[in-house]
Amino acid sequence: MNRRDAETQTEKNGIFASAPLGFCGEKQWLIWQLADSAFPTGGFAHSGGLEAAWQHRELRGGDELIDYLRVALTQLVHGALPFVHATHSCAGDFAAADWRCDAFTLNHVTNRASRLQGQSLLASAEKIFEQPELTLFRRAVAEQNLPGHAAPMFGSVARLLGLDASATARLFVFTQLRGWISAAVRLSIVGPLEGQRVQHQLAPSSEWAASRFGEISLEDAAQTAPLLDLWQGTQDRLYSRLFQS
Repeated sequence: MNRRDAETQTEKNGIFASAPLGFCGEKQWLIWQLADSAFPTGGFAHSGGLEAAWQHRELRGGDELIDYLRVALTQLVHGALPFVHATHSCAGDFAAADWRCDAFTLNHVTNRASRLQGQSLLASAEKIFEQPELTLFRRAVAEQNLPGHAAPMFGSVARLLGLDASATARLFVFTQLRGWISAAVRLSIVGPLEGQRVQHQLAPSSEWAASRFGEISLEDAAQTAPLLDLWQGTQDRLYSRLFQS
């Protein structure tokens, strides 16, 4: 029996029957690699405003962290996912979406962090996967002097790597939540085991966030949690800090 026959037989046996499109075969390995904390996107240098909120005593423990993260996921749905979807679904509109994201991200700390993470993602993807499309895309971004924000960059890179909408949405939400929880652990808000418990507890909220992919247009992108934005804006003025944002 050759490999294709074995795969066909496995599918007939129902092992892959309930797997979502884009989560089987080689694409599954790609998703795991992108989701791995070892993938160098620079995200772990940023707490997403969590450090500033913690130093301002707006959260002190696990239960308050869960509330904070639920609010952050809602903000992700309304403020970041529309930009991911716009560039994932349409190859020709990256520049327009990127500049709109720049105008939308008024907080200078958030804006700076978004640019750094987006550009790091593209540079890493180009060097790791060695696809001509990624090289051409990076050159176009550089030649047009685009800001390269994280959300629109994520959508474009995911599209160029062949990830479908479902995989892109879940991967983006997962990496954001993972980064926030990692920041909480490094800040000693929770321990490593409790951090994993929090991530497991927020699985339904994460799936809800990912399921909203494509529902909100760029014109309807909004800041639903202004306090999170205000806390993050104070990051540069903290007496001491572990993170850039």
